[in-house]
Parts: sequence; C-alpha cells; structure tokens
Amino acid sequence: MASPTSRTVIYAALLGNAAIAVTKFGAAGLTGSAAMLSEAIHSVVDTGNQLLLLFGLRRAAKPPSAKHPFGYGLQLYFYTFVVAVLIFGVGAVISIVRGIEKVRTPASVEDAWINYIVLGVSALFESAVWLVAFKSFNEEREGRSWLAAIRSSKDPTVFTVLFEDSAALLGLIVAFFGVLLSEELDLPILDGVASIVIGVILSVTALFLAARSQSLLTGEAASHDTRLGINRIARATPGVVGLNQAMTMHFGPNDVFVALSLDFEDALPASEVERIVTHIERAIKAAHSDVTRVFIEAQSFDADRRGGAVEGAQKSET
Repeated sequence: MASPTSRTVIYAALLGNAAIAVTKFGAAGLTGSAAMLSEAIHSVVDTGNQLLLLFGLRRAAKPPSAKHPFGYGLQLYFYTFVVAVLIFGVGAVISIVRGIEKVRTPASVEDAWINYIVLGVSALFESAVWLVAFKSFNEEREGRSWLAAIRSSKDPTVFTVLFEDSAALLGLIVAFFGVLLSEELDLPILDGVASIVIGVILSVTALFLAARSQSLLTGEAASHDTRLGINRIARATPGVVGLNQAMTMHFGPNDVFVALSLDFEDALPASEVERIVTHIERAIKAAHSDVTRVFIEAQSFDADRRGGAVEGAQKSET
C-alpha cells in the first residue's frame, strides 16, 4: 500500500479543494463567469478524485483472500485510472462545452472584482496543497530528473495530486486573465475562450494520468536497481550455477512480486536446495523492503529453454 505521506497529501488536497469549490461556485453564481464556473467544476472533480484515491488506498490495504491471493494492491492503480477518466469526462468536457456556449452567446461578467478575490484566495489554497505534494514527490525523486521520477514512481497518489494541483494553478491563471481581458477589452467572448483553455489543460492532465496508471495497472517491473540487486543475490549464492529468468511485478507501491528460475548444482541434495532457496528469499527481502513475495523454481538452463520462456518476460540482467 501507499505510505502515510501519501494520505497526508491526499487529505490536504481534499480539504483545500472542497473549500475552494464552495467559494468558486458562489462567485460563478454572482458574476455569471463561464471561466469561474469551469474552475468550480474543476474543484468539485478534484475533491471527488481525492475521495476516490482514499477509497482506493483502503481497498488496496485489504489482506489477500482465496479469490485474490496476491492481495488487492492493484486496486489503487485502478482508482487512479478512474480519477483520470473523471478529470477528462467531467472536468474537461464540461469546461469545453460551457466555454463554447459562452463563445456563441457572450455575456459580460458582472462584479468581476468578486472573481478576482475568489481566484486570489483559491490560488493561496492551491499553492499550499501543491507545496505539500511537491515536497513529498521531491523526497521520492532521490536526485533523478522529474520525468524519470514520474516514470519510475509506483505510488500514483502523490504525483496524481501534484499534477491535479498544477493543472488547477494553471487554470486559475487562465481564469484570471480570461475575466480581466474580457472586462478590460469589453470582449466577453474571452471568458468563454478561457473556459475552453481550462478544459484543454484538464484534458492533457487526464491523458497523462491515464497513460501512467494504465501502465501500472497492467503490471510494471520493479526498478532497475532492485532487479539488479535481486539478480546479484541469486547469482552470488553458493550452489546456484545459473540464473535462467528473473521476473518482478508491482502489485502496489510497496508490494513487489519476484519469480526466479535458478539452475542449481546437480549434486546438491533436496534438503540443501531448500536451504539455499530459503536463504535467497530472506536475503532478497532484507535487501529490498518492498519485496513481499519470492517464488523460486529449480530448473536447469536447458530445461528452462526447452519449456519455453514466457514471451516478453523480463530476462536476467547483468
């Protein structure tokens, strides 16, 4: 399951977005701004998303059962995918549709100063939540580039909140200039254009999160360093003469499944093979705390090749 830090980030985002949504809806109702209404809808969607992530964390923490012997960790990735769908299906589509309506039938924004106040307050809330998510994600980067850290991260909760709030801050900037320019230039159509731009920002965010969660949901291997560490332990163990295959898969942020096919010395008795297998399992778990299950198959190199390795499986690395 995800770390306690992930829950802290989600709770911070939940409280912040709920408060922002209420103020935005009030401002949209008083001023008639399409951009502000889009922002209000955006905040409601974000609030619902945080609830879904918390529900996903709860489901992922369920113990293994006969029907799900490897546990429910993958449900966290499923609910992250649902979040991406909601961002696109609710937030982006409604914002774009509302913006198009405003472009077709433009109307002046009333009492624009209300929007400015609400946007300023919202920016403070969003910035605070963004900083919490940024700090948590930055700790996970461990010196890697942003793109590399996002691609390798197996905990979707933190980077989902980070990207949601990044999109929210961009949306606030767009809404501010949409209202400002529509008033200053007397072009109410710009308020609708701002709503469309907010929808596009949400679409891009949703597509990125969907792609990332889809990859996690369909099974990603452990990190390169973890795989190398596992392979080194297996190869360095006395009695092991060859590593045929080494496969790993994340069933959750801190739940890695390991399957090894090893070639043992032919003269070893069964009891010694059992001892070596136990040693390898304990050594791997001691070196890599996120490994929860290790399955080891004793098979010669030739038998492994005759049996046919699973197509596309992760091969041993040097």
